[in-house]
Amino acid sequence: MQTHEIRRRFLAHFENAGHTPVPSASLILDDPTLLFVNAGMVQFKPYFLGDAPAPYRTATSIQKCVRTGDIENVGHTTRHNTFFQMAGNFSFGDYFKEGAIRHAWSLVTGSLEDGGFGFDPERIWVTVYENDDEAERLWQEVAGLPPERIQRRDGRDNYWDMGVPGPGGPCSEIYYDRGPEYGVEGGPVADEDRYLEIWNLVFMQDVRGEASPKYGAAPVGELPQKNIDTGLGVERVAFLLQGVDNVYETDLLRPVIDRTQELTGRRYGVSEADDVRFRVIADHVRTAAMIIGDGATPGNEGRGYVLRRLLRRVIRNARILGCTDPLLVDLVGVVRDAMGPSYPELYTSYERIAAACRAEEESFLATLATGSKIFDSAVADTRSGGGTTIPGSSAFALHDTYGFPIDLTLEMAAEQGLDVDEGAFRSLMEEQRTRAKADAAARKTGGGDTHAYREILERSGLTEFLGYELLHADATIVGLIVGSEPVFAAGEGSEVEVILDRTPFYAEGGGQQADTGRIVGDGFVIAVEDVQTPVPGLEVHRGRVVSGEALRDATVHPEVDIERRHAISRSHTATHLVHAGMRRALGDAAAQAGSLNAPGRLRFDFTSPGGAVPASVLTDVEDEVNAVLLGDDEVRPYVTSMDEARKLGAIALFGERYGDNVRIVDIGDYSRELCGGTHVGRTGQLGLVKLLSEGSVGSGVRRVEALVGLDAFRFLAREHVLVNQLAEQFRAQPEELPERISGVVDRLRAAEKELESVRAREVLSSAGSLADGAEDVGGVAVVAARTPEGVGGGDLRSLALDVRGRLQDRPGVVALFAPDGDKVSFVVATTEGARDRGLAAGDLVKAFAPAVDGRGGGKPDLAQGGGSGVAGIDDAVAALRAEVARAGG
Repeated sequence: MQTHEIRRRFLAHFENAGHTPVPSASLILDDPTLLFVNAGMVQFKPYFLGDAPAPYRTATSIQKCVRTGDIENVGHTTRHNTFFQMAGNFSFGDYFKEGAIRHAWSLVTGSLEDGGFGFDPERIWVTVYENDDEAERLWQEVAGLPPERIQRRDGRDNYWDMGVPGPGGPCSEIYYDRGPEYGVEGGPVADEDRYLEIWNLVFMQDVRGEASPKYGAAPVGELPQKNIDTGLGVERVAFLLQGVDNVYETDLLRPVIDRTQELTGRRYGVSEADDVRFRVIADHVRTAAMIIGDGATPGNEGRGYVLRRLLRRVIRNARILGCTDPLLVDLVGVVRDAMGPSYPELYTSYERIAAACRAEEESFLATLATGSKIFDSAVADTRSGGGTTIPGSSAFALHDTYGFPIDLTLEMAAEQGLDVDEGAFRSLMEEQRTRAKADAAARKTGGGDTHAYREILERSGLTEFLGYELLHADATIVGLIVGSEPVFAAGEGSEVEVILDRTPFYAEGGGQQADTGRIVGDGFVIAVEDVQTPVPGLEVHRGRVVSGEALRDATVHPEVDIERRHAISRSHTATHLVHAGMRRALGDAAAQAGSLNAPGRLRFDFTSPGGAVPASVLTDVEDEVNAVLLGDDEVRPYVTSMDEARKLGAIALFGERYGDNVRIVDIGDYSRELCGGTHVGRTGQLGLVKLLSEGSVGSGVRRVEALVGLDAFRFLAREHVLVNQLAEQFRAQPEELPERISGVVDRLRAAEKELESVRAREVLSSAGSLADGAEDVGGVAVVAARTPEGVGGGDLRSLALDVRGRLQDRPGVVALFAPDGDKVSFVVATTEGARDRGLAAGDLVKAFAPAVDGRGGGKPDLAQGGGSGVAGIDDAVAALRAEVARAGG
């Protein structure tokens, strides 16, 4: 049975049972607790937590998932993938354990003619949580399973949560016995290769805290209702029903292996070591294609780093198999053809996927060539010293300077029979990791305390948004929060969060800044400074009571700052136009990767695997966008179904959650996007769009900044005044300025170069006097001096070497310090005689560098560095002399 048919049967089974089919969410959702969606329940998380009411009682989906925790098992086992499809059925307070077991059993063991999978019921085993008597009883009553094929396991196997605070509960897993040729008797507790898990039924009823019940911790609470969350591994069912030995040989992955054989000249099934590499390539290429398809680009942090790691493992394994030519684009084309029938976005996004892979492969092949030389040098140094462990500093240099992921260094070291000092590597990475963790912690909310918001939501329902049509209205305060606690009143001066039953205020989202304004009540006024949506469907107005006392249940009149709203709306419409212009100029690979719509200005991030956008392209896009403004096209928002939006070709933004009905914004026939933001009525209302700059904000992502309307006009007016002033100063026409300025710059550079030459000659001429003034410290000639202000690093190094040469065969140490403002550079050079006495330049730097708040290093004969403590130069000289006296004597 083909995988696409397995998917079809699963969805049909649950649709026939009354479940609402829900499309797969993007792998990249705005959830700070996850890099990628890793389970089918993720998009339903607000419903399980009670943060928002579910729009259906039961649902079914087949969710794209990525998990990299088991990445080292990929290729080695029969069942591990980084990307997989999780088919699930969900109940939100409807059926519970009995219903979940009944639905699963009828599909797994149902006949092929009746739409089931046709598994032999005599080969089905299940596990239940160690104290779940009810689940064991139901498996016997509903499915007729004998007690000997029902096994109990502890929380590590049969309790499920997301790995972070949030929903969870005991679970029951369904296994299929592949037969004695695949392992020992005894059920799943004895052998999970022979007894393959295919379906996990989670009886979701708990809220876990920081510690997981999987390891014995008690849940911190109960969910508002008992729910069902199940996950069937589509790939695992496929490999059982297709009669192959592992998930990599199923119909969706085997074509990648076959194409890799053609590209490498190696055969699958000959060598186990090579087979692992074939499987890793197939798995990782598919995962990368799906991740890029959903909007990620290779980078050095977060999901970008995971993606980069996957792609580089593919390239590395392909080279070991004998392929030195680029192959990623070829292989993702195979993935597109295999997966496309279920995921048509692989067709529509293929140009962008291929471009990202091409750029990453070109970059890494160059990196691999350079980094491999550094790695080989580290191997040689390790072996020459009689060691078996590559230093962590070498691994860090490979990572930090040459982009080698640590796992690649570990793989290459293992091939050489060496280890890597991972502890030292991790220590060197700590500062970077600490910064990243601090940023993640600041954004993380996970299963945090939203009790006050949920209580208001349950009591008063969703906030009705009026802001598309109205900028002021009548409303009722349904909730007041001060200091995270609900209150009935808030006095003058209080920082307060206000929840209304209906509001014209737009909450920050989709790149659009929040509205500001005020809420006017009988005898009180609240200044609204921000509007957020801490739980889905609930808008929270954050501000301050500027007069009177605000009361819950009071009737109020919320008023949006009209000028600010209009300015933001102009920027948002301009962002759509810039997006469309970039796609027309650069192709579909220029997909939006972020935006900011603020009053009078916008910031637009987009994927650009080809690198910087030429200035001529930016000029063309700016001209084209302003031509649309001149045409005064209508900006038309409307609501339609998601299926219809796809047919219309509307652009969806990666990482956004979309329901069955979506809002589309058409701008004439120039732009069509899914968008929940606010816009102008016609393009002529924008007035003017001026692109200011274009630059990189990360690997494969570029940023354009622009001004809109009056802000753009004021910028051009200032620029016009500046050009006129320059033209007057240079006595030239404006069009002659570039040539005139270029000539002046060239003459200045020539003068600076000559000045540097003169200064260098003056500095170097002092070498003789410095050498003649050498001080004897324990039989070592020491030259320690401060040079004139502003001596460059190259001149300082040349001077130190010249002085050292003049010391001839004497044991000598030269240490020169060059102040430059509040900074200081230093160079230390030692003669052979000094080194024979144990005086190494790098060690001497360590002795005195703290005195100038500096750091540095180098070889025994020459070292250099810098610091920020100019006032400590005299102390550094004293520390140097002391170290020479101690070590030299």
